[in-house]
Amino acid sequence: MLRPGATTAVFMVALAAGTSVLLAIVATTAPALAQAGGPSGGATTTTAPGGQQGGAGEEPESEGGEEVRGRLEDRVDGELTPVEGVKVTVATATGEEVGTAVSDDEGEFRLALPGPGQYVATLDESTLPKGVRLRTPGANTRTFSINVGQSRPLLFPLGIRARQTTGDFDRGLQLLVEGVKFGLLIAMAAVGLSLIYGTTGLVNFAHGEIVTFGAMMAWIANQLLDVQLIPAALAAVVVTAIAAGLLDVGVWRPLRRRGTGLIAAMVVSIGLSFLLRHLFLYQFGGRTRPYGDYTLQRATQLGPVEIAPKDIFSIALSLIVLIGFGLLLQRTRWGKATRAVADNPELAASSGIDVDKVVRLVWTVGGGLAALGGVLLGVAEQVGFQMGFQLLLLMFAGITLGGLGTAYGALLGCFVVGMLVQVSTLWISSELKTVGALVVLILILLVRPQGILGQAERVG
Repeated sequence: MLRPGATTAVFMVALAAGTSVLLAIVATTAPALAQAGGPSGGATTTTAPGGQQGGAGEEPESEGGEEVRGRLEDRVDGELTPVEGVKVTVATATGEEVGTAVSDDEGEFRLALPGPGQYVATLDESTLPKGVRLRTPGANTRTFSINVGQSRPLLFPLGIRARQTTGDFDRGLQLLVEGVKFGLLIAMAAVGLSLIYGTTGLVNFAHGEIVTFGAMMAWIANQLLDVQLIPAALAAVVVTAIAAGLLDVGVWRPLRRRGTGLIAAMVVSIGLSFLLRHLFLYQFGGRTRPYGDYTLQRATQLGPVEIAPKDIFSIALSLIVLIGFGLLLQRTRWGKATRAVADNPELAASSGIDVDKVVRLVWTVGGGLAALGGVLLGVAEQVGFQMGFQLLLLMFAGITLGGLGTAYGALLGCFVVGMLVQVSTLWISSELKTVGALVVLILILLVRPQGILGQAERVG
């Protein structure tokens, strides 16, 4: 029996041991993150104020890697065509010219900036090809600000809209497609959270930081180590899976063996969430950063729906991974053992199942899936220090809707919540779309607390 006050010491020692791996990995990237620049890109032609032209290697150097970039495309009746040879001139807020970028055969332009501050970009309409014009007449100037190390996209919409107005039906279809993508992404990130609860009873508030950690590891490999995003994402999934497994070994298994209550363990997870999130803020910074690949893509017009290739890939990959994970749970020995531990840990242990090993693998697999979800979220949006924390409420709502502790329930519930959140913006402001998840959470707890696929249990 531990003496009074010893439990607190146990918490602190176990927490320090388990988080040391995550802290070491993030801390070693601090110097590189402090000097991180914008994403690398293809060669574009730039013109210095003196009038000399050069390739991408001759762009003005900037200590922090600040730059402005964009893609010019003519859009007529839904068809997108890159516009080449258009000049975009950037000047400081005081009117001093920085340089001129010329769009290449892909319609892309990129210009390095001398440092953070306020700038004004002007598109030279006289360089637009015949028949191509700005979508909004006179909108050829953009005033923008650049932070340290930021790579900022600029938009100059060209061409005439295929439809000047969009009906509720067309907009609803667009939001439905976005909801499918977002729901699958939440489901993939939340599977591990649900299984951890099912096998250990722990409500892990630090799961959102595992999502963020995976996205950041991919960003570091992609931007700082110049690794293409796909292998960078694979490496991030592996690193995050190992880190999550070690987190269980260093923190949660010692707490389980000492009989720590679920409330106390939940408090530890809240503290770990705060620790990691503020460590990410300190090392990564408060602004969001894009990946170097697949940032700007042309959307494909499918009837009234527009969808970029990266979104099609995200939906397809999410479906493949989630179906594969379902088969893993259903057909493999580990999957059957995991379901047995989730149903009754004591009975599973008495039948010869190594419960600690199963839980450790649950943490590892769940961490890898969370990392993959974080990478896909970073591709769809950008990477930020609290991206996982912002996703956590939706994950909890989806898991509660589907059924606490059930993997299939988490998949179904998160998919429904993701679609509901996106489609709800058809009637409410996008700033309030997360409120829909809260409403679902409250209604499910009132009407069917066990969730869609959960089973009612007698209490007391």
